[in-house]
Amino acid sequence: MSDINVKYNVMQKTPRTTPSRYANQRMSYSEEVIYPILDEALFCTVSYSCNNEPYAIPTAFLRDGSKLYIHGSVGSHFLRQLTTGTPVCISVMLADALVVAKSAFHHSVNYRSVIIFSKSEVIEDYTLKADFLKQLTEKMVPGSWDYLRPMKESEVKKTMLIAFEIIEASAKIRNAPPSDEEEDQNLPIWSGLIPIPPKRQTPIPDESSITIPLPDHLKP
Repeated sequence: MSDINVKYNVMQKTPRTTPSRYANQRMSYSEEVIYPILDEALFCTVSYSCNNEPYAIPTAFLRDGSKLYIHGSVGSHFLRQLTTGTPVCISVMLADALVVAKSAFHHSVNYRSVIIFSKSEVIEDYTLKADFLKQLTEKMVPGSWDYLRPMKESEVKKTMLIAFEIIEASAKIRNAPPSDEEEDQNLPIWSGLIPIPPKRQTPIPDESSITIPLPDHLKP
């Protein structure tokens, strides 16, 4: 999976991807902005309706080209409701910093987010499912695929793979200092940013791995 030397497109705005606020300052419809956010995020939320009931599935995902993929057990009640053609709304958010203003009213968050409106496509092809499992494993735990016990054919067959075209999508980003009122600027109250970057810490072994050296690909 690589976007090297790829010509990025700009997605057409739709009523569903046009916000009511900050449409010009914070919005982007470029794949060049949307794709890196999706590639950095580990989890998304897939929302849909079935039998007039709302559902939302937080799940790991993978982007490959212009499609987003999720997976689960073929016995999953929630995934089985996502038959081919089910309309969904997919959301992703990366929180970068807490914005601390001089008033609680102007506290905020610096973030990068993506919203996608799409329809589900159930993938039955064995090779595509096997390739997805390898790519997702490498995204979640880089360098681990060749270290692990090889995936069994039965495990691939027990996996349900669902794809979503990334066509109707938008990114919204805030990357700015606090927006304090002009009359508050000289107040003796600290304001600024508190970065909250995600951080992978030292792995903790289970009982069967206490005596096994930590492999290089898991070292922080």
